[in-house]
Amino acid sequence: MARPLRIAYPGAYYHVTSRGNERKDVFKSRRDREKFLEYLASATERYGAAIHAYCLMSNHYHLLLETPEGNLSQIMRHINGAYTTYFNVKRKRAGHLFQGRFKAILVEADEYVAELSRYIHLNPVRAGMTEKPGEYPWSSFQSYIGQSKGPGWLKTDFILGYFGKSKLDAGKKYRVFVEELIGMEFDSPLQGAIGTAVLGSPGFVESIMETHVGKRELSRDLPALRQLSIRPTLEAIITAVDTVFHSDKKMARQAGMYLCRRYSGELVRKVGNLFKVSESAITEAARTFPLKMEANKKLGEEIEKVKAMLNICDL
Repeated sequence: MARPLRIAYPGAYYHVTSRGNERKDVFKSRRDREKFLEYLASATERYGAAIHAYCLMSNHYHLLLETPEGNLSQIMRHINGAYTTYFNVKRKRAGHLFQGRFKAILVEADEYVAELSRYIHLNPVRAGMTEKPGEYPWSSFQSYIGQSKGPGWLKTDFILGYFGKSKLDAGKKYRVFVEELIGMEFDSPLQGAIGTAVLGSPGFVESIMETHVGKRELSRDLPALRQLSIRPTLEAIITAVDTVFHSDKKMARQAGMYLCRRYSGELVRKVGNLFKVSESAITEAARTFPLKMEANKKLGEEIEKVKAMLNICDL
């Protein structure tokens, strides 16, 4: 299996997750979680990591992580390596604790960090571990809303800055932003990531390809690189859809919502604004349109024509 594409540079933001081997629990006690947080702290001290959000589940964790020094692999070796040593010594075991290498998706910060932090903080709610994110003690949410002081190494100002100038006011608005999705079906923003490598607008992806993907990576036959090269814009998708579905405006609209959500990499909010509908309407279109294609062979063939025009190839 090819190693995943790693794009690293100073100031990059990532959503990072690592899951227990065979999906087994990696946190079995309060002390385990406290120890893991200690390693997050030491990663900020030794390697300059900036941690903007976190959530420790039972068999995995989520981090929203910034690398001012461009040293993601070094940071993650420290966190996962030190915690594995602690866990193995404590329980007199040997071998890997985490399943394979950590997963890291490069993120366009200004567009996605708020939505990603919401996704991270709602993990315990989606898993049925708690009814409200503020009741779960092993995430950064309580620090965001002022319910607890939080560790000194946690960086909340960047994300809260999108919600207000006053930290108190921003915390209240952030709480509403997160809790408004409780009980609702919603897409993970990570579904828009290209090749499990980059989450961002076409302009961001193009910039990353030009500036931070070197000749060594380009020489490798990686699915992620092939996908990075074919991200269509919203405008290109609409043009192609109108060409194929020119005689059926209603179906063109439905196909456009599905394809824009599935392949553009843009935020659901931006796609909704384009079609003048809510985010939930775009999410529902993305969920139901594939079912229509399964039931209607001709519709599926027309969508393939659109994808061919856009040079989209599912891998």
